[in-house]
Amino acid sequence: MTDHTVKSFQEELDGITASIAQMGGLTEAQLAGAIESVSRRDSELAERTVQEDRRIDTLEAEIEARAVRVIALRQPMASDLREAIAAIKISTDLERIGDLAKNIAKRALVIQGDFDTPVRLIQGIARMGRLAQGQLKSVLDAFSNRDAQAALEVWRGDEEIDEMYNSVFRELLTYMMEDPRTIGVCAHLLFIAKNIERIGDHATNIAETVRYVVTGIPVADDRPKGDKTSSTSVGA
Repeated sequence: MTDHTVKSFQEELDGITASIAQMGGLTEAQLAGAIESVSRRDSELAERTVQEDRRIDTLEAEIEARAVRVIALRQPMASDLREAIAAIKISTDLERIGDLAKNIAKRALVIQGDFDTPVRLIQGIARMGRLAQGQLKSVLDAFSNRDAQAALEVWRGDEEIDEMYNSVFRELLTYMMEDPRTIGVCAHLLFIAKNIERIGDHATNIAETVRYVVTGIPVADDRPKGDKTSSTSVGA
């Protein structure tokens, strides 16, 4: 392989990495908009957040196509192959985060006129959302810096989001049992909280991918999951 070919190949990988950074920035902004639209009952912000998802979908398709082209034409080995595969996996996780943020914004539109919802519930979900935002930012920074240790810290931090979800889940169930009139809005808030919990899972996926890109070693340990809602009874 000539120096020119090596340089051209590296430029292709750098271009894909730059596109992932762009996609990550858009996804961060979309998630922030979704959480704020819930917290502030802001229907205009929710509408804009829903529309922004198209740009993320477009970038995901472009990144996948470019990475597949690199694999097919360049036949990279070792770390270069990991970079190309990671681009596909990370862009897929970012696209899913964008979809979940869009879903949160859609729920925000439904509940934005219901001002009887207890403020504490909205604040709890907003705190959970901001924690997920922090996880997403940290894992994207870890990818940009190729920092395996920082990625591992994000991986370990997913349990905190799960624990917050458990707390919100129990509190929403309590409200629904005590006042059946809240069932409708609380159901929407449950879906919002679950979407945030899933965003944490996708950030964890990215953390695992980053660590593998840097070290070539998959994360062998079981994920530190803390979601206990599947075993929570309504009367608990």
